[in-house]
Amino acid sequence: MTEKISLFIRLRNYFISGLLFSLPLIITFYAIVWIIQTVDSLVQPFIPPEYLPQVFLPFPIPGFGILIAVTAFVAIGTFAKGFLGNMILEYSEPLLSKMPIIRSIYSTTKQISEAVLKSRSKSFQEVGMIEYPRSGVWTLCFITGVSGDDVQKKTGHHNMVNVFVPTTPNPTSGFLLFVPRSDVMPMGMTVEEGIKMVVSVGMIAPAEKS
Repeated sequence: MTEKISLFIRLRNYFISGLLFSLPLIITFYAIVWIIQTVDSLVQPFIPPEYLPQVFLPFPIPGFGILIAVTAFVAIGTFAKGFLGNMILEYSEPLLSKMPIIRSIYSTTKQISEAVLKSRSKSFQEVGMIEYPRSGVWTLCFITGVSGDDVQKKTGHHNMVNVFVPTTPNPTSGFLLFVPRSDVMPMGMTVEEGIKMVVSVGMIAPAEKS
């Protein structure tokens, strides 16, 4: 009887070890496949059918859409940095700013893109903790920038910051709060470590730094 229990425990441990070894690899593989298939499905409709690789080959090439997208963005970026690109941007932005609905979409998208993509931006690069939703309860947050003058004046504080409180396990949704800088407790972790902690519902905590 004891030998059967021992064998069962060993098999259970092997099963758990197999899951721990395989699951990250399987999830990563399927995530990469999903990204490739999604980008390909979005890009390929814009490519003339006669130029698709399956026309010349007996099989489609996975990732061909990503290659086209990257090439297109590099070409657009090269053009945008040139004299003609700057001139088009200079004349098109005032025109877009006069269109009631389009100006809101364009300006908001541009500001978010610049905040996320530009390396000189300091947005979303600091992790902290605040007391939320009540005193004595702390939650992880990300400082996304300094609050505007209007927020500073209306609240009576002169050092307000924009704080994003993510939901778990999905950090792409959450709440935007305006908090005095002194109420934010800095955390000794990177943004990546903070996101891992949110996604894992606290099961993955950053290693303590010596």
